[in-house]
Amino acid sequence: MNNINHSSNPHSLRSIQALFLLIGLTMIAGCANQPLAHQKTIYESGLNTIRVEGDPDSTSNSHPTALTPTEVGTLLRGVRSWERRNVIHQLFSGQADRTRAFRDEEIIVLASALSKALAQATPAQRVYFHLGHATDQGDEETTKGWLSVRGPILSLSFSEIHDRHSPGPDISKYDRQMPNVPEASAAFDVTFEPEEYLVKVSSTARFLAPDQQEKLQIRYREALRSMPIQPGLEKSNR
Repeated sequence: MNNINHSSNPHSLRSIQALFLLIGLTMIAGCANQPLAHQKTIYESGLNTIRVEGDPDSTSNSHPTALTPTEVGTLLRGVRSWERRNVIHQLFSGQADRTRAFRDEEIIVLASALSKALAQATPAQRVYFHLGHATDQGDEETTKGWLSVRGPILSLSFSEIHDRHSPGPDISKYDRQMPNVPEASAAFDVTFEPEEYLVKVSSTARFLAPDQQEKLQIRYREALRSMPIQPGLEKSNR
């Protein structure tokens, strides 16, 4: 009667382990070698940056898109923002006043650069903008968001609008009573005027992150036909 050896061959086990290790390393290397979404800086000066980057929400944007600096500036002048207040705050102080989300000097910085960025973006990209400057009180004031176009709709998203915080990286924003707890920016709302060209307003928050995101969807070509044109932007940033 033949004796059947049920013990595993140590050489075979080592070979199998080596094979799985090789497969694992190959997969890790493949992931590491995946090309990052292409980014291109269009404009950078001081704390201001405009660039094109990969759009995680779309691969079918209508880019490149032709919008003149004057058209971009005209649309930006129609964006309004205000502090978000709860019911109790409204009872004592009422609704917050709506103000322009972009000042004239900010539009001068953005108009030409955003026009160039939209003209150079691919369907899989969006335009990122970051505006920043030091205040008289020594704080840093920032406005940042994203811009993209799909068909007749221009999407404009914000994570900050004239947000004031300590200069330097956001990790320096801590509550004094609770060290190492990031201080969240004041919540805000946004809209576009004339509102008849506003298709949708959506509000989202990133998981485990303090930043909110407010997104406007605008029928921009129709809006431009009815809005007063803001001249003098064609030569900005040139």
